[in-house]
Formats: sequence, C-alpha cells, structure tokens
Amino acid sequence: MFRAPRLFAALLVATAALAGTDVQAQDATAFAALERAQPELVQWRRDLHQHPELGEQEIRTAQLVADHLRALGLTVRTGVGKTGVVAVLKGAKPGPRIALRADMDALPVTEQTGLPFASTVKADYRGQPVGVMHACGHDAHVAILMGVAQALVAAKDELPGEVMFVFQPAEEGPPVAGEVFGAALMLQEGVFKDFTPDAVFGLHVWAGLPVGSVGYRSGPLMAAADEWSLVVKGKQTHGSRPWDGVDPITLGAQILLGTQSMIARQVNIATSPVVLTAGQFQAGVRFNIIPDEAKLVGTLRTFDPAVREDVIARFRRIANDYAHASEGTAELQVVNNAPATINQPALTQRVRPSLEKAVGAANVLEMPLVTVAEDFSQFANTVPGFYFFVGSTSKNLDPATAPINHSPQFLLDEQALETGSKAMLQVAWDYLHTP
Repeated sequence: MFRAPRLFAALLVATAALAGTDVQAQDATAFAALERAQPELVQWRRDLHQHPELGEQEIRTAQLVADHLRALGLTVRTGVGKTGVVAVLKGAKPGPRIALRADMDALPVTEQTGLPFASTVKADYRGQPVGVMHACGHDAHVAILMGVAQALVAAKDELPGEVMFVFQPAEEGPPVAGEVFGAALMLQEGVFKDFTPDAVFGLHVWAGLPVGSVGYRSGPLMAAADEWSLVVKGKQTHGSRPWDGVDPITLGAQILLGTQSMIARQVNIATSPVVLTAGQFQAGVRFNIIPDEAKLVGTLRTFDPAVREDVIARFRRIANDYAHASEGTAELQVVNNAPATINQPALTQRVRPSLEKAVGAANVLEMPLVTVAEDFSQFANTVPGFYFFVGSTSKNLDPATAPINHSPQFLLDEQALETGSKAMLQVAWDYLHTP
C-alpha cells in the first residue's frame, strides 16, 4: 500500500535534484562567461572614461553599446530618449520579464585624477566652456551592464523569461533646465509600452563604501531632486545711494537666509530630511552700481512628496513677503528632475539574498537615507524597482574621506566592476529562476 506514495515522493526528490543540477549548470555557464569578460569590462570602462560625453550627447558611447549588443545577436533600438539604447534578450523558456538599467552620461567636471586614461575632453554646458569627466562612475555602469548582457546571452538557451537592457542618457539632467530628459523621456517615448517588466533593477558605484561591498535600503533610499530658480527684481541706483533704489542682492540674500531658517525651524527634519541649497547667485556688473535684478539657482532634496509641496509653498511665501517688504518682486520656479528613489519593500526582501550570495552577507550593508538623487526613480515609479550601491573606494583608503562622486578627484577602484557585475547578474538570475 505504501510503495506507490513512497515511489512518487522519491520521483519528486529526484526531479527536484535534477532541476537543481540543471539550474546550477546554467548558473555556471552565465557566471563563467561573466568571469571571462572581466578584462573586457576594464577595457570598456577605461575607453569610456577617456571619452566621456555629456547628457544627450552620448553618440560615441551609444554606438559602442549598440555594436556590442548587436554582436551578441540582440535586436537593438537606438535613439530612445535622444541617445538611449535598448535591447531585449528572450530566453528559451517562459518566465518573468525584467529590465536592467545603466546610465551613460558624464559631468561638466575637469578631471584631476592623474590617471593614464584621464579625460581631456572639453565641451559646452549651458553656454559655458567646461571639462568633461565621468566623475559619477557612469562609465562603470555601462561596462557592468555590457558584461551582464554578455553573460546572460551565453546562457540564453536555458534562460527563463526576458531581459530588457536599458542604456539611458542624461541621468545628470537636461542640457536646458526644465526639459523632459533621461528616464522620463524614454518612458514618454514608450520604452515600456510593448515590454512591461515585472521589475526593474539598477546600481550605482559609490565612493562612500569600500570596494567589495554593496549597500541597499528598503523603502526610500535617495531623495527627490528639484531645480529651483529665483528671480529677484529691484530698482537700479548708484551704490553710494542705496535709498534711491531697491537692492535685489540684499533682498536675494535675505530670502536665502529666510529659507534656511524655515528648514531649521518650520520643517520636522527628524522625520523626513530636507536640504535646500543655492548653487548660483548672479547679479550686477560693476562695483558701485546696485543692479535691477539678481538670480539665484539651487536644488531642493526631499523624501516625502507632501513635505516637498509644503517646503516649496513656504519658500514661495518667504520670497514674496521679503520682496513686498522691500518694494521689490520675487518669482520662484521649481522643476522636478527626479522623484525619490524608493525600493519596493517586498522586492527588496526578495533581492537581498541574491546580494548576499554574490558578495557575502558580511559585505551587504544597510544604507542610511542618501540626499543625492537618481532618475532611476522614474522607472521604479512605473514598475516595481530595486536600486543598490556598489562600493568603489580602494580598501587602503577611508571611504569617509575619499573624494566623493562628482569630485574631479573621484577615483574608482576597478574591482567594483567585478563586484557590481556579479551582484547584478545574481539579482537578475535569481529573479528569473524564482517563481
């Protein structure tokens, strides 16, 4: 009586064991391909680092990516979001759909690393001549995703599901303030229209972590980024007779200091951090003339949409009230470049074991809130998303004092390419193979 159930149970165990062996074999194929590709990742990264391109100007970068994806046998779409590149890998078996994203653009920064492959590129950014540098590490992101694509294609004959590779332009912002750019433009042009992923994954090399580690956080991770501009208008007069005019420089300074008092005294930053910073203050042409106008430009970083709206309303009220008191005017404009990056808690719980498998549990670190921003959030607001950091500072340096991302001295330890590519491949692999 008991032989049939026992036989059936034995068959189930044997089937599971065979299935596990098959998955492990596929795993070996993919990760062996990635291991073989590591020297290529270094070469790609150095080539990209030496030839950086600003947002929406990534012509050479996009060509390099597209040529690589075509050589892997993938059908490639170019020109998505102006210079973006997209390709889809279809596995031989049914399964989930995922998207993997890398950003491609560099920054208007003059490199000071002294690397033998340092950038000497010059360009024009918003009317100003600038140096161009991969000061944020997007060269590494592109190389990592090119390597992960190569590894997944090597195992495609037994791969379940489909993978979209998204190489995105202009993550650092539009050439002209207020334009739709980057991830939002790719979505507007239908990047997910015919291929809606079940999840989207991205990573960022990070100077604040030691190489070999990865960082993550469930829920809010990175801030929303708003670009604000404030035009203060007064009345021009001689610098020796300020009472004959309205001084927009003093007025602009009063408004700016008022916003800092507002953040410190009117906003509960203990529950939701807020940063409001001015990066430009432009006014006047001569030492003894009070000008008609001053312009301030800056950024606002928040994690809660309701807090964001409240801070903007308070900023506008402060500007108008100070201007009215001085008989001037003040006009505030705020443009959202990226919403907050939020890792879906259920997806985070599912993905963490993959990170631990890739780099070891001791090297998976929980991050605090990060006030920099990422337009990966545009993708993650459309489908469930997970974003993580990859340590990029050499072990002989202190991440707390190492030059941070966006610094002209930002120096990536190239071991981060191996760590990042293994972590991303493991995340994608496990998601595709787990019901």
